[in-house]
Amino acid sequence: MLSFLKLLLAFAPWLSFLVIAQGSLLRLKLGLVVALVLSVVMGLSHLHRGVILWTGLTFFSYATIAVALLNDVWTARHMGVLANGALALASWLTIAVRKPFSLDYAREHTDPSLWNTQAFIRTNVVITSAWALVFTVNTVLAWGKMVQFILPEWGYEVISYSLLIVTAAMTIWYPNHHRRIQETEAPAPQLHRRNLLNRIWGYRLRIAPLMKRRG
Repeated sequence: MLSFLKLLLAFAPWLSFLVIAQGSLLRLKLGLVVALVLSVVMGLSHLHRGVILWTGLTFFSYATIAVALLNDVWTARHMGVLANGALALASWLTIAVRKPFSLDYAREHTDPSLWNTQAFIRTNVVITSAWALVFTVNTVLAWGKMVQFILPEWGYEVISYSLLIVTAAMTIWYPNHHRRIQETEAPAPQLHRRNLLNRIWGYRLRIAPLMKRRG
């Protein structure tokens, strides 16, 4: 739960941008400035780290200059696609290099002896993959909203927010689920060994009378 809260904190600049930058160009500019300031402050105070930090700093720096200072209409129009696309690209990249971004937050609340175990890494690959997939889908949804394809704007927003909420819930649920599976499967080798010893002991008990008869 603590690692999830830390992960959620890492997305604070993006969440603030999502809330503020709605409805007008002025709010979009304000949202970009607030998100950039939050990214810088959180980076300097070590509340934020890893690829999500650098993605946020890069994206919000570019977008703030392009929209707030240069009034770049193209960037403003494609903001949803660019924001979600940047997150999706960064997330898939961390998986490709076998360093899923959720590792940076999960390690803070996990015994260091478990950091390199397959179970720990696999859990974070699954979690990061879920976020990467959602960011990818949201990129497509942002494009659909931009070109007004089939659904109204609120329809795209409902789907997008629902996916984010479901993925956040999955981030909490999956590590505990995976841990319970491991705890259930862990005694299996011991049980197998016990059954094998019982068979060997049973065989010895059956063969002992025959050996006495031959003697």
